Amino acid sequence: MLFITLIYAASRDYLSPMSLKAQHVWMDGKLVPWESANVHIQTHALHYASAVFEGIRVYKTPKGPAAFRLQDHFNRLYDSAKVYMMEIPYRREELVEATKMLVQSNGFEECYVRPLVYRGFGSMGVYGGNAPVKVAISAWPWGTYLGTSGSNSGVRCMVSSWRRISSDSLPPQAKGTANYANSGLAKLEAVKYGFDEAIMLNSLGLVTEGSGENIFRVKNGAIATPPSTAGVLRGITRDTVIKIAEETKLPIERVNISREELYTADELFFTGTASEVVTIRQVDGRDIGSGDYPISKRIREEYLKLVHGMRNGHEDWMTYMG
Repeated sequence: MLFITLIYAASRDYLSPMSLKAQHVWMDGKLVPWESANVHIQTHALHYASAVFEGIRVYKTPKGPAAFRLQDHFNRLYDSAKVYMMEIPYRREELVEATKMLVQSNGFEECYVRPLVYRGFGSMGVYGGNAPVKVAISAWPWGTYLGTSGSNSGVRCMVSSWRRISSDSLPPQAKGTANYANSGLAKLEAVKYGFDEAIMLNSLGLVTEGSGENIFRVKNGAIATPPSTAGVLRGITRDTVIKIAEETKLPIERVNISREELYTADELFFTGTASEVVTIRQVDGRDIGSGDYPISKRIREEYLKLVHGMRNGHEDWMTYMG
């Protein structure tokens, strides 16, 4: 299975911008041509970040294309919208059917799906209560988020000078577009200085997450990940990995992690829907562990088997697109 996993990882890489193009986008109840999926320049969300979203992957499985943990993603989308006082004008079941329709219409066997709930054109100014709540779902083929070499060999990270948003300023548990201005600054900084990804600390100097991934630490065979109270997003891939660890009898806990504990880890790895499971091989110029990452590799292998329908259990996590 490890051989299959490596082939799979090597076959997926970054795509050019035009490769993100699809035939259709679902917007407010109907499929529209990709070229026509536009919004007005005075869309409230464009000016004031009044939007929430999700990222979902559809994988090829022996039973056909399946979205992984689709219901959980939509549950979080509705929770995020509630925090931002936006009432989604569709039932969850309607958005599930819209996702199936979109994937089928584009002929995708594997893809990334992006539901977006946003305040549209209707008012200007910070107050967005008068702007209509709009919903769109797009999908495109998206390879390894941190690159093929990152998936196979691990990524190099820096601890960002930008601190992760705090719950007393913005809600970290809501997947709002505003939060990703914070993430974007950290990512830009990391790439500018020659790194693959950033790791963000909170206002207390404790580890939170990457710019778009949760983080795990391995020390003496035990796995740890920061708790939600540290200011992390409760990632769905994070939750999946926790369950995989529990089922494979690997000790795991949610506990605060200090910056220096990154450097002294035996292993570090990122998790996320886009990035999946990726080893971190270096932080701030310090090599992590011995260079052999057995637990990270085991978790990654189990995760890829699961999302491709090749691991027993959790059939309820698969929503088939046919």
